[in-house]
Amino acid sequence: MPVSVKEMQLLEWDQPDVILFSGDAYVDHPAFGTAVIGRTLEAMGLKVVIVPQPNWRDDLRDFRKFGEPRLFFGVTGGNMDSMVNHYTANRRLRSDDAYTPGGKPGFRPDYATAVYSKILKTQFPDIPVVIGGIEASLRRLTHYDYWQDHLKSSILEWSGADLLVYGMGELPLRELVRLLQRGVPFDQLTNIPQTSIMQSLEAALPGHKRWSTIELFSHDECLADPKKYAGNFKHIEVESNRVEAARLTQVCGSKRIIVNPPYPPMESKELDKSYDLPYTRLPHPKYYKKGEIPAYEMIKHSINLHRGCFGGCSFCTISAHQGKFISSRSPESILKEAQEITQMADFKGYFSDLGGPSANMYQMQGRDLEMCRSCKRPSCLSPSICSNLNTSHEPLLKVYRQVDQLPGVKKSFIGSGVRYDLFMNSKATTEEKNSHQSYARELITKHVSGRLKVAPEHTSDKVLNIMRKPPFALFQQFNRLFNDINQAEGLQQQLIPYFISSHPASTEQEMAELAVETKQLNFNLEQIQDFTPTPMTVSTVIYYSGYHPYTLKPVFTARSKEEKLRQRSFFFWYKPEHREEIRRILNNKGLQKMEPLLFGKEKQGEKKNKTFPDKKRYK
Repeated sequence: MPVSVKEMQLLEWDQPDVILFSGDAYVDHPAFGTAVIGRTLEAMGLKVVIVPQPNWRDDLRDFRKFGEPRLFFGVTGGNMDSMVNHYTANRRLRSDDAYTPGGKPGFRPDYATAVYSKILKTQFPDIPVVIGGIEASLRRLTHYDYWQDHLKSSILEWSGADLLVYGMGELPLRELVRLLQRGVPFDQLTNIPQTSIMQSLEAALPGHKRWSTIELFSHDECLADPKKYAGNFKHIEVESNRVEAARLTQVCGSKRIIVNPPYPPMESKELDKSYDLPYTRLPHPKYYKKGEIPAYEMIKHSINLHRGCFGGCSFCTISAHQGKFISSRSPESILKEAQEITQMADFKGYFSDLGGPSANMYQMQGRDLEMCRSCKRPSCLSPSICSNLNTSHEPLLKVYRQVDQLPGVKKSFIGSGVRYDLFMNSKATTEEKNSHQSYARELITKHVSGRLKVAPEHTSDKVLNIMRKPPFALFQQFNRLFNDINQAEGLQQQLIPYFISSHPASTEQEMAELAVETKQLNFNLEQIQDFTPTPMTVSTVIYYSGYHPYTLKPVFTARSKEEKLRQRSFFFWYKPEHREEIRRILNNKGLQKMEPLLFGKEKQGEKKNKTFPDKKRYK
C-alpha cells in the first residue's frame, strides 16, 4: 500500500479514503497490525495509504502530505505499547527498537498513539481520528501508568481522538466503514461493538436493546481511593472475556467514557479472510537499504495458527486485547500460507514457529458451549483447569504433520510459548490424554531447535496462585518428562524456563527459595525479567493499589528500585559478583540457613536434582 504521495499518484488516486499512522515501520505481513487493518479496508474497496513512523518533531509535513482522507484517520502506536518499547523495567531508555530498520531507536515518541492523534486534530480538526492497537486498547479506561507513576484517565480523554477500537480491529472497522458508507454521521456511531467513545455528561446514554450497563467508579474516585480503582478492574476484565458482555461506563471529569461490549470470537472462515489477504509478506521497499527490521526477521518464516488465550495470566495483556476464547484458522488457510512461505527466496526449509499467543491452544474450546456463554472466569486454567475444557491436541498435531509434509519443508519449530499444563491435564478424558502423550513426544522430538522455552514464572505456589499459573510441581514433572524423552531418543536438548522477579506476593524469601530450587534442578537462569507493570493487568492493579481486584485483600508488592534489584539478584546466585549481596540479604531477612543451600559444595556422590528441602527449615 502507498506510503508516499508519488506512490498514490501512480495509482491515479486523487484522495485516500483512509490514512493510517503507525509507530512501526510498514511491513506488509499478517503479523503486523497496520498491514492487517490496511488490507482489510482495502478489501472493502477503500483507498488506503500508510504513514509509518511519521516525524513528529519537525514542521509536521508527514501529517499533511496526503491531505484530508475522505473518511477518517487511523492511528496506532504499533505492535507494542510505545512505553514498553522504549523503557526497561527499571525505567531505563532502551538502545534499540525491533520495529524500526536497523533496530534504531528514536523513531517514535512516548505515548505515540496520543501524540499522533493530537497532531492530527490540530492540523485537521474536522476529520475524525480513530485510534486502535494495543497501546490504545489497554488505556481505554482509568489505568496505572508505570512510567509516570500515577493513574491516567482514558486515552480518549487526553489524545483528542474521536473513537477507540479495542482488541483485534477487523470486525469493528468493517462495521464502522459500512455505516459511514451508508451516510451515517460519524458522531452517531455510538453502538458499534468493541469500540469506545467519549460524550458529555449531559448527553443521554446511547440506547441498545440487548446491552446491560455497568457504571464503574469515576476517574476522580479512583484517584482518591486505590481500592475503588482495584474494584473497577474486576468488571473490566470479566466483561472483556465474556461472550455476552455488558457495556461499561465511567465518568471522567465533565465527560463519560463508554466502552461497548466486544464482538463474539471470530469463526474460522472470518479469521481466514484476514490471513488470506494479498500481503507481500515483505517490508516496504523504502527500507531495503536501511537495515533489517528485527521484529520482521524473527517472524517472516512463522505462521500464526489462532488468536486468543484462555490462560488469563495475571501479568499478561493478551486476554485484554485478544480475549480468552480461541479463534482458530482452518487447516486450509494455514497450509496456503505455509506454501507461500516455501516460495520465498530466502526460505531454507525451516519454519521458525507454528504457534499463537499460547502455542498449543489451537481449536480448543468448551465441550458444552452453552456453559461458555455464561462463564465469567477470566482464566480457563486457574485456579484449576476447567472441567468443560476440551484439551485435545489432535487437531494441532494434524496441522504440524500436514505442514511438515509440504515439498521443501525440512522442519517446523514451535517458537511460541507452550502451556505444558494443557497436555498434563489430569481432568482430561482418555482420548485427550492419548493426544497429550503424542503431542509431548512429537513436540520434544520433532519441533525443538535444541532449546525449548517454557514459562513456569516462579517456584512459590503462593506467587504462582496470584499469577494464575500452575503449581511448580507440574514444571518439575514436565522437566522429568522432557529429560526422559530426550534420553530415550538420544537427543541433547535443553529446557529453558522463564522466571519473573518482583511480581506481587513475591518477597526476597520467595526469590531465595526460587534460587535454591532452580539450582537443585541444575538450571543457571538466563531467561528472566523483572516484573514490569503494564496497563490493564491484574498484577499491575495490585502493584499500584496494594489490593487484589477480586478479593480486595492486601497483597505485598516490591515497589522501590532497591527492592526490585534485591529480588532480581537471586537469579544470578551462580555469579561470584552477586554472592556478597545475596549473603547480605539472607542475613538481613533471617534466612542464613539458606546460604549453604545456595553456595555450599555438593557432597561426593550426591545427586544434583535432589528433592527440594522442607521450606519449614528456613522459615
